[in-house]
Amino acid sequence: MPVLAILGASGHGKVIAEAALLSGEWTDVVFFDDAYPSVKMIESWSVVGNTQNLIDQSSVYPGVVIAIGNNEIRLSKQAELLKQHCNIVSIIHPFAVVSPSSNISRGTVVLAGAIINPFCKIGEACILNTGATVDHDCRLSNGVHISPGVNLAGGVLVGRASWLGIGSCVKQQVSIGENVIVGAGAAVIGDTSDNCTLVGVPAKLI
Repeated sequence: MPVLAILGASGHGKVIAEAALLSGEWTDVVFFDDAYPSVKMIESWSVVGNTQNLIDQSSVYPGVVIAIGNNEIRLSKQAELLKQHCNIVSIIHPFAVVSPSSNISRGTVVLAGAIINPFCKIGEACILNTGATVDHDCRLSNGVHISPGVNLAGGVLVGRASWLGIGSCVKQQVSIGENVIVGAGAAVIGDTSDNCTLVGVPAKLI
């Protein structure tokens, strides 16, 4: 029976665990976390080791996914596990809608109510959170987090490790740089540089 290994005993990890089990592709989940052995349980699931333990036991688990909200840490952990030949997988909630003409890379999670429309390309280790919408022809680079209720119009580009806060939206054909933070409820109507934070309606740099 396939058991999914989740690195990151967190609230986000719990959401991924339920999505995986509801998908029908996994019969059980087990957690690893670098707080182990201080943390040995998360709800009804066992935490059985840390990152190194997961690497040592990787052949036991047909799939591994990283449940860490921090984009840079998630990308770093994924790179570390891939180097050790762990089988990184994506998790898609059965109540998400993903166009068959879109591409989702390894380690990405698509949660309940999220919609990915045609001809999108989603990078590695992304989070498309609850109720987010990604319209046609969007491009999300590796490690992007699209928070609950975010709406991306068509043709939006989002750079590596950027984070779009809950309820924010992005106008069509806008390009968002790398390591950008978009505040909750913000409306981005123009292109952004790298390494900046935007808030407000319309969104402005702070």
